Amino acid sequence: MENQPKLNSSKEVIAWLAERFPQCFSAEGEARPLKIGIFQDLVDRVQGEMSLSKTQLRSALRLYTSSWRYLYGVKAGAIRVDLDGNPCGELDEQHVEHARKQLEEAKARVQAQREKQQAKRREAGEEEGARRPRKPAARKAAAAGEEVRKPRSNNKPPRPAAERKPAEAKPRKPVTDTAALAVGQNIKVKAGKSAMDATVLEITKDGVRVELASGLAMIVRAEHLQF
Repeated sequence: MENQPKLNSSKEVIAWLAERFPQCFSAEGEARPLKIGIFQDLVDRVQGEMSLSKTQLRSALRLYTSSWRYLYGVKAGAIRVDLDGNPCGELDEQHVEHARKQLEEAKARVQAQREKQQAKRREAGEEEGARRPRKPAARKAAAAGEEVRKPRSNNKPPRPAAERKPAEAKPRKPVTDTAALAVGQNIKVKAGKSAMDATVLEITKDGVRVELASGLAMIVRAEHLQF
């Protein structure tokens, strides 16, 4: 007896009882309803075996009879059994009803726990999303299924407007030969430091007749024209 392994948990005790009394206890599947007063029968039969105490046996029986598979077996028409599997009478209606209520309450507790865990996961997801909001451009691109490209940064701060140089206009080429012009061509007419848009109407030996954007037509010498 001294070399017998010690059973530490109620599950281990139940597994041992299923091996010791296979016609009464089961380790899996639907369980058979137990005889009323079977605890005392157990104490008498297993006294000294596996160094089991009454407290261990009582805890194991409580766990066994509160399991879903046992409560499923407590139903109308089922027969109670003793340690050897002998029938010990049919279940009373009140016992069947009590088992049904216990099963419903157990299922409700599990469902409530699942809903609570799901709510926590949803809250955690919302908080995570709130901490990392997506930029409007990124949301728009994501909705359209487009790839979001981040602008490159040269790590240089923008220069103040006062320090920015105005864009320099490209220099225009003066017209040196009227043969290079064509009727209908867009051209510039130089007037002082500025230049006006014009369209070539006619090329003559005295100059080039053009029409300004204002509708005014005039003859201009080649040196006053620019491409």
